[in-house]
Amino acid sequence: MNERLRSVLAQRGVSPESLAAACEVDPKTVGRWLGGRVPHPRHRFAAAQHLRVEEAFLWPVPQPRSGRPDTVGIELVATYANRASVPREVWLSLLQEAETQIDVLVFSGTFFAQTNPYVARMLVERAAAGVRVRLCFGDPKGRAAAVRGREEGIGDTLAAKIRASLTYYRSLPTKAGCEVRLHDTTLYNSLFRYDSDLLVNPHVWGQPASANPLLHLKRVDSTGWFDNYAQSFEAVWDSSRPWTPEPEGTTTHGQD
Repeated sequence: MNERLRSVLAQRGVSPESLAAACEVDPKTVGRWLGGRVPHPRHRFAAAQHLRVEEAFLWPVPQPRSGRPDTVGIELVATYANRASVPREVWLSLLQEAETQIDVLVFSGTFFAQTNPYVARMLVERAAAGVRVRLCFGDPKGRAAAVRGREEGIGDTLAAKIRASLTYYRSLPTKAGCEVRLHDTTLYNSLFRYDSDLLVNPHVWGQPASANPLLHLKRVDSTGWFDNYAQSFEAVWDSSRPWTPEPEGTTTHGQD
């Protein structure tokens, strides 16, 4: 069975019949692909394009018996020209389908709530189902946020965006399975982990994160990119401090 193809179809909300139409093949042919048959090269290309994933992820190139396999190409599920071009349904499906952990590392992450006004409630629901939820935002009082604001040419606006973003998650620190922390580190990438899926948003100097590329990785083993990025999250998380929201109705000037 090609579980990767099946998983991507479900994640993208694409039926086998729709994929068959896009590739100009009979639906039974797609059924055979799901059963493990490798398509013709032109059909592999068409399917990968339609599903917005890397062809090598759906149909990895067999590795020789000797030598260490190259897992990087297999781990790369999809690439996006910028974070803003990632379809909203990708964010939603990854969050809703997470079973063990959700980790987020950002400065402000305002888009995370603005594109999904129910994100806090959904995170609490996932935590109630046994998912460990960890959100790590930039410290609005920290040096790193101040430096990043200057580099982007927005001054103190980044600190204000962090404070505004945190208001969406006021209830999370009191919920079992949910943690929110603040970091003061130089952030080279924004990270969004959902179990074995990891969205990596590299930062380009002087540009907002939304304008920068995004890589969708799928964990294969401990030797690839996925674990390197996941370990960087753990390092930042360990050095961050817990966030305690101020009581509602108090002034937010100068607070976290």
